[in-house]
Amino acid sequence: NANKFPFFVSIIREVHTLHRYNLFSELSQIKLWRCLFMKTKITFEEYLKKDNLAENSIKSYLWTVNHFTANYEQVSSENLLAYKGFLMEHFKPKTVNLRIQAMNKYLDYLGKPQLRLKAVKIQQKSFLENVISNADYKFLKRQLKKDGNMEWYFVVWYLAATGARVSELIRIKIEHVELGYFDLYTKGGKLRRLFIPKKLREETLAWLEKIGRSSGYLFLNRYGDRITTRGISQQLKNYADKYGLDKKVVYPHSFRHRYAKNFLEKYNDIALLADLMGHESIETTRIYLRRTASEQQALVDKIVTW
Repeated sequence: NANKFPFFVSIIREVHTLHRYNLFSELSQIKLWRCLFMKTKITFEEYLKKDNLAENSIKSYLWTVNHFTANYEQVSSENLLAYKGFLMEHFKPKTVNLRIQAMNKYLDYLGKPQLRLKAVKIQQKSFLENVISNADYKFLKRQLKKDGNMEWYFVVWYLAATGARVSELIRIKIEHVELGYFDLYTKGGKLRRLFIPKKLREETLAWLEKIGRSSGYLFLNRYGDRITTRGISQQLKNYADKYGLDKKVVYPHSFRHRYAKNFLEKYNDIALLADLMGHESIETTRIYLRRTASEQQALVDKIVTW
C-alpha cells in the first residue's frame, strides 16, 4: 500500500532508477538493505505491540531478529535453516523454539509465511519436576506467619491460591482484593479473570486495615515501591534457606504448579483449570494430570512389593 509506506515506495523507486543506469554496486545494495532493515525495526515493534505481546516477549523477539540479521545477509530459506541449526547446537530445545517463534513472527510481518520454520520436538517428561509439595507449602506459610513476615506470607498464599504468574502478582492492587478478582489479558489478547478466594480476600483486607493501607499495589518493597519479580524470586530463595527447604522447589512458578495440582485433586475439571490459568490450549494444562517424581516414587514403593 503506497499510502501506508511512502518511505519504502520512494526508496524502491530510487533503487529501480539506479539499476536501470547500472549505477548501483553490489556493496551499495547490501548497505541500502541494511539501512532499510534498521528503518523497519520500529514498525516491527509496533506490529508486535498490536498483538498484545508482553514487554519481555517483544524484547526477546527484537533481539532474535537483530541477531539473525547481524549474521545473515538476507531472509532466505537457506539462511533460516542455517540459523535454526546454529540455535540447536548452542541452546536448549525450549530456547530454540522461542527463537523460532520470534523468527516466524517476523516472517509473518514481512509477508513471507511460506518460509516459517518448524519447532523442534521437546521430549516430554512423564512427571512434573521441582514442584513444591503441599506439606512444604503449608510449612512455609505457617513459618512466615509465625515469624511475623505477613507480606511474604501473603505473597506465597496469593501465588498458590490464585495461580498467578509472578508478573501478574505484582500488578494486583488493593482495589482488586476488594473486588475479589483482577482482570487481565492473555498473550493472545483474550480476557482472563484472576479470582481471589473468599478466605484469602477476607484475611488480606483485615491485614491491610491493621497496617493502615487502603489503595495502591498490594505488594511493596521496603522503599514503598511496587515489588519486582526478581525481588520476589530472591526473597523466596532466602526463606527457603532460612527454613531448611529445598531451593529448587521454592520459586514463584512452583506455587502456580501447586495451585493446579491442588485444584485438580479437589475438582477434576481440566477445562475449567485451563481457563483459570490462562492457557491457550488445554494440552498445556494436561501436564498437571501427571504426578510429581516424588509422588511416583511413593506410589511405586507402595504398589511394587514383589
